[in-house]
Parts: sequence; structure tokens; C-alpha cells
Amino acid sequence: MTTILQYRDFITKMLNVYDNFVNSIDKLKIWYKIYLINVQGMKGQFFMRIISGSARGTNLYTLEGLETRPTLDRVKESLFNIIQEKIYDAKVLDLFSGSGAIGLEFASRGAKEITLCDNSKKAIEIIQKNINKTHLEEKVKLYNCDYLELLKKLKGNKYNIIYLDPPYKTDYIKIAIEKIITYKLKDEDGIIIAETDEPEQIKKELKDIDIEIIDERKYGRAFLLFAKWF
Repeated sequence: MTTILQYRDFITKMLNVYDNFVNSIDKLKIWYKIYLINVQGMKGQFFMRIISGSARGTNLYTLEGLETRPTLDRVKESLFNIIQEKIYDAKVLDLFSGSGAIGLEFASRGAKEITLCDNSKKAIEIIQKNINKTHLEEKVKLYNCDYLELLKKLKGNKYNIIYLDPPYKTDYIKIAIEKIITYKLKDEDGIIIAETDEPEQIKKELKDIDIEIIDERKYGRAFLLFAKWF
């Protein structure tokens, strides 16, 4: 029994060490980006890229400073590995688009139609530059408006994949999913993916909504929640 407890404690300790290491790497990436922006005057355009598909390897522009929170490559790559069978010919809604990197990755990998939205004019300018750079104009619809305004406008449209990555520490995921249900925006076999740093809080907020969390993945501070209707 003592041996079993020792192994359990050892494994727990090693998992904590690994988790701390991953979090440290994420922080180093952010601070390195700040260093290059402040010291070398770069705007972050070389820190994001298309991982796979027709635009593979294309470096993307990002907003200067930390106005957005880009999804790290390792999170993005894992996401697309998980849902790769759902991507081809899909209609995708990326509701809080930032630089457009996630939506454009979908387009590069064979999705049929991508709807991108951001309420920041600076973000929209960056997204448009990235659309032009990846040559994916024919697949992308871009909206500069509040997410609630867009959801109402899209009423009746059906999406196979809906991606939600709003600012942390907000209730936007809950509100967006309520409106997605109200406006019947998700395809019958579609999936909603939400990125958050507070998965338990999000699951608590979604408790009384007719959706089911079918998968959850952790990457340092970030969590991906995968949901579908009951």
C-alpha cells in the first residue's frame, strides 16, 4: 500500500511539474512577443501562421501589442487534428475572430464558407490583410459588428462548426450559445467549440441550456470545450 501511495504522489508531483512547465512556456512566448514589439518595432506578423492546407506556411499579421489573445499553434494544431473529419466542405462561423487565424485555417483546410466577425476596426483591417495574403477571399465573409448583431443577422443560416473565443472573464460564450439556439444557427450534426480559461465556470453557466459538453482539452491556461445539442 505504501508503494502505491508513493507512486501516486510521485505521478501527481510530476504532472504538476509538467503543467507548470507548459504554463511557463506560454508566458515566455507572450513576453518574447512583447520584447520584439517594443525593442525591434515589429508588429507580431511573424508569430502566427497557417499550419496546413492550401495556404500552409503563410505568416499572418496580428494586432500590435496585446489587444488580442492569439490561439497558440500547439492549441490550434490539436484542435484541427480533433475535428479534421468535419472540416472539408463545412460552413464555419468564427464569432470573435481577432486576426482571423482560426477561420482562415478552416478555409485553408477545405471548409466551404467561413464567416468572420469582430467589433474592432483594427482587427477587421488585420483580418482583411490576412485574407488577401492567404488568397482565400472567395471563401470568407467578413463582418465588422457586435457578435449579437451578427447572430441576429444570420438567423436561419446553418453552420457545421461554430467557434467561440471571446475575451476571457466574460459571459459571452453563454450569451452567444443562447442566441445560436434561438436563431437555429447550428446544423443538426454540427458542433460548437469554445476556448476559455475557466471551463468549470462555463459549464456551470451552460448547465440549464440544452447542450452537452462532449469533450474537453487542456493546453496550459487554455481549455477547449466541444459541445452539441442533447
